Amino acid sequence: MTALDLPAPGTPLQFHWRKWDGSQHWRHECVYLGRDEWGDWFGQHAGSRSHRPGRDFLTEWGNVTLMSATGDFAFTRHVPGHRTRTYIDLAWDLRWKDGVPTGIDMDLDVVDRPAGEGVFIDDRDEWDEHREQYGYPVQVVAHLEALAQDLRDRVAGDMPPFDESVPGGWLARLAELAA
Repeated sequence: MTALDLPAPGTPLQFHWRKWDGSQHWRHECVYLGRDEWGDWFGQHAGSRSHRPGRDFLTEWGNVTLMSATGDFAFTRHVPGHRTRTYIDLAWDLRWKDGVPTGIDMDLDVVDRPAGEGVFIDDRDEWDEHREQYGYPVQVVAHLEALAQDLRDRVAGDMPPFDESVPGGWLARLAELAA
């Protein structure tokens, strides 16, 4: 999607996730915040709806999500106070499609919980199960396993965009939209 085709900052939309087989996964109500060198940013105000088959809730905390320019991860930073500082969904085919941010959730996640487990790679059991069930291609598996480790290291090293300054600016923009 070119810069001319992007929605205006503050535009409400839904972020669509699916699984490898095409089945529906998460849908997140959010607002478009803008684009920077890292990709496109979206925000969820507290009280926004997130749902998937079997689960539906309203967010208690605000957050911002980066749809990476590389198309293989979505990085979420929660407002201070949330038990999870960082949550990164590894993805495939993460992109704009017909004006909607969409991607395939590839199970592996990088999580940062400073008051608990620290930075770790989550959902390896789901990754192993779905890798076999869906028949993920070998090159996809190799890329995402290496990427998970790289992202874990970059989050632990507080490297941009996973530091405070980059998502902090987008959290401030989300707060401005709410005011």
